[in-house]
Amino acid sequence: MPYVTVGQENSATIDLYYEDLGAGQPIVLKELQDVFPDQKPINRTFINTWEDPNVTDIVKKSGRQQLILAALYTEICLAMPVIQALGEGYDVFIVTDASGGVTAEAHDMAVRRMVQAGAIPINWMAVLAEWQRDWARTKTTNGVSDVLLEHGGASAVALAWEQQLLATPPLVTAGGH
Repeated sequence: MPYVTVGQENSATIDLYYEDLGAGQPIVLKELQDVFPDQKPINRTFINTWEDPNVTDIVKKSGRQQLILAALYTEICLAMPVIQALGEGYDVFIVTDASGGVTAEAHDMAVRRMVQAGAIPINWMAVLAEWQRDWARTKTTNGVSDVLLEHGGASAVALAWEQQLLATPPLVTAGGH
């Protein structure tokens, strides 16, 4: 189930899933659907997402040339579309810590394969920081802080320290942190 985001501000996001053919229900990670509650996931049967015109048409229509991809299985659901998109001239960033393989070795080998093909590895926190760029961008500061405080580990401590250092009031996030 690759998760594809194209661009940054006003970015296009694409949620993909395989339909549970027995129950007729989409298999989508709840945590992903919670982030994009109004987005209708695209059902697909292709193992290589990049072979599905329902997906590639959205990417092409966006006009974006940089893709940020993550997937459930690094060696399959991520590597296949990444390598094909690179071959078509896209700049592709792979979020390595938001993807996983069936084993640590499978994940590592797939990342190496994609890097050799031209993909740029990045982690989720670097994506978040690059999108935020500046704490003065107050439109997104609270949302970024929510994510950091919920998932950022030691970065949450660093954020609280920086707020204290700059004498700014601590952020109260939706999660009550």
